[in-house]
This record gives sequence, structure tokens and C-alpha cells, in this order.
Amino acid sequence: MVSTLILMAGPFLMGYLMGSIPFGLLLTRAAGLGDIRNVGSGNIGATNVLRTGRKGLAAATLLLDALKGVVAVLIADQVGQLPAVGAAAGAVLGHMFPVWLGFKGGKGVATTLGVMWGLSWPVGAIACAAWLLFAAAFRYSSLAALLSVVIAAIAAWFLTDPRAAMLLTLLVPLVWVRHHENIARLLNGTEPKIGQGKKQAA
Repeated sequence: MVSTLILMAGPFLMGYLMGSIPFGLLLTRAAGLGDIRNVGSGNIGATNVLRTGRKGLAAATLLLDALKGVVAVLIADQVGQLPAVGAAAGAVLGHMFPVWLGFKGGKGVATTLGVMWGLSWPVGAIACAAWLLFAAAFRYSSLAALLSVVIAAIAAWFLTDPRAAMLLTLLVPLVWVRHHENIARLLNGTEPKIGQGKKQAA
């Protein structure tokens, strides 16, 4: 047990530091838009970056937040599957709770999708396909994200290492908790649909 923790500690820290890079904040500041934490919901993720009206910046934030998860996993995977799982956990937690921002980060969907691709590309592909399907069917980005991580976690048990599947399963309730405000709005019918003006913070 101790040797396992030691084996995962380094990759976890590496993943955490990579995951904690606040690309949404850095990109919006570089573009002269100020602090994204003062816009909309105050979140550093792509959805809030989109509220600046800069679709390109939002797309770049989404891509980079996913890539930091992919890269962290692929680097650690050179050592082995268990270190890769440790790096994956670190990357998602780093994005959600970055030390540089007082542990107030994003909701973790893009980075979770990134580590899914890194741990098992079929699982990552299923997650993305599920998001597109649910988004087209229900027109709620948050609902699509919540459902797609569940589908991908289930698929992971059939398609990848049990340790990776366990991590992805454990990430599901964490992602859901980070979306508690969205869930409340979905339940009371005030969550904005895709393409709809977002008066509420998401």
C-alpha cells in the first residue's frame, strides 16, 4: 500500500500542477479582457469565457483545459498505468482547486474529458459522443456534461483498466457536486439552453 502511494505521489503532484494552470484566466487577461473571475459566474472555465463574447477564446480555453489532462496522463503513462491514474486524479483536482487561485477553480468537465482520452481514447470518444447526443436532444450544456461523464464512467469498466475505471467513477460525483448550481436551475426550469441568452450564472 505504501509503495503504491509513493508510486502515485509524484505523478499526482505533476498532474495537479498541470491541471491548476488557469488557462481561461490567462487567455482573457492576455486578450485585455481583465479578470474572468469578475465576469458572469466568476468561473475560470470555457463556459464563462464565452460570456466575454469571444468564442475563439472560449474554444481555446476548452481545448487547453482538456489537453492539460491528456498530457499529464500521457506523461505519467510512460512509467505505468497506476502513475497515469494518479496524474489523472491530480489534473482534475488541480483544475477544480488550483492553489494559485485560492483553491477556487473550474467545474472540471473539460479536464475530466481530457483525462478520459488519456487513460482510454475509446472512453474519451464515448464521453464526447454522449455529450453531443444529449446536447442535441435536450439543449442543455450542463445536463449533457453531467450525463456524459456517467456514461463514460460506465463504459470505462468494460474498456479500460479497473483502476482507471474506478477513478473515472469517483470523478462523477465530484463533477456533479461542482455543478450543484446548474442542477438546481435544471430542477426549477431556469437553466439556460444552448444558444439562449444566459442571464443566470452557470
